[in-house]
Amino acid sequence: MTATTAGPPPPAPRVPKRRGVELSLLVCAVLISVYGYLAVGITRSDALPPDAVAYGAGLGLLALLAHLAVRLRAPYADPLLLPIAVLLNGLGLVLIYRLDLETPDRAAPAQLVWSTLGVALFIAAVVLLRDHRVLRRYAYLSVAAALVLMIVPIFFPAVNGARIWIRIGGFSFQPGEFAKILLAVFFAAYLAANQSALAYTGRRVWKLQFPTGRVLGPVVTIWLISVVVLVLERDLGTSLLFFGLFVIMLYVATGRTGWIAVGLLLAGVGALAVGTLEPHVHGRVEDWLNPFASIDAGQGPGQLAQSLFSFAAGGFQGTGLGAGHSILIGFAPKSDFILATAGEELGLAGLTAIFLLYGLLVARGYRAGLDLRDPFGRLVAVGLATIIAVQVFVIAGGVTGLIPLTGMAMPFLAQGGSSVVTNWIIVALLIRVSDSARAPLPDTEESGLVAPPALTMAPGDGR
Repeated sequence: MTATTAGPPPPAPRVPKRRGVELSLLVCAVLISVYGYLAVGITRSDALPPDAVAYGAGLGLLALLAHLAVRLRAPYADPLLLPIAVLLNGLGLVLIYRLDLETPDRAAPAQLVWSTLGVALFIAAVVLLRDHRVLRRYAYLSVAAALVLMIVPIFFPAVNGARIWIRIGGFSFQPGEFAKILLAVFFAAYLAANQSALAYTGRRVWKLQFPTGRVLGPVVTIWLISVVVLVLERDLGTSLLFFGLFVIMLYVATGRTGWIAVGLLLAGVGALAVGTLEPHVHGRVEDWLNPFASIDAGQGPGQLAQSLFSFAAGGFQGTGLGAGHSILIGFAPKSDFILATAGEELGLAGLTAIFLLYGLLVARGYRAGLDLRDPFGRLVAVGLATIIAVQVFVIAGGVTGLIPLTGMAMPFLAQGGSSVVTNWIIVALLIRVSDSARAPLPDTEESGLVAPPALTMAPGDGR
């Protein structure tokens, strides 16, 4: 009886690129945004906006250029990330344009310019950054730049009670928006380099195991400095964002749920202390506890009360784009209150769709992180997705009365050049990470970098 010779192994399954799916979704995203733009014009003036063609062509051109950059330089990237970003950015332009019709200011043209700059930086990041692991080399440079960006606004005048802006002549930007990306890169690099020491060494207190101060000390010090700076600037929304980013990335690096409990405890203690001692924050806590106090005092509804009225007026289907009265809230397009405009005019159905878009964007970022082999890339993806997740939660919670207001800008929706540019950079980095996660393995050899071992957890690490 002769032994049969084994044949050649079957070829590996071909990974689909799905760039055609991405292009189809981009067309839908642009059409939905243009439809909203037309709906606002018809509702407000019974006529189509005169610049509707220019708006549609501009948004379509930006989407096409971004798609071509992804198709050429990141062919295996997640096909949902770019269409979601284009749709959210387009809806934001529609809502800002709708609010412009009732104010003397015209914010939509400036927002379109910032969106163009954001897409340009998106294309530059996708084209120039060939491998996300290159960012690991600049971890300490990133944290130094982040701290500088957070300290500089202290020396400029406060705006709406917070020192988070740098104003030079007619130009202004919010440096803390860029600092959050730099801190995410630093946290990812440091936690990836010290992953084993964080997870398996240190002292055990009850059922929790704490790493040694030598390992955890530097990253905690950097985080504390950033939080102190943000408290001095009275920008507690960004402070809460950095805190959530730090705790979640630490949990992902160690696999220990005890860090979530410790993080929630520290967040509660810090919120209680700052909310009691800092007058600006204490006022927001008082408004949160009793949003209708100004009405009872005969002073009319405040911002939070007007926001709640907007959600109630919208109901399930909404009043329709252009038919609401959320402009009564005050500076709605420049803050988190633009979400009240969406809730009033799109209703619960439209607001749910927006939240699902954010949720899908975050989920695809986490998915890319889970598919990666190297710990640094995994932590970068989780950190970037967490920035969007925490920001949306904090803003939505504040506008709906779940938590005190923070004054942050809703990603892609609210007016804010720094915010929209930063969000486009985040999407570009997620595109690059997802391309590395879905690309065939030989691509790791062609990049000139050695692929690190896969992130694993020993039994019992999930406690």
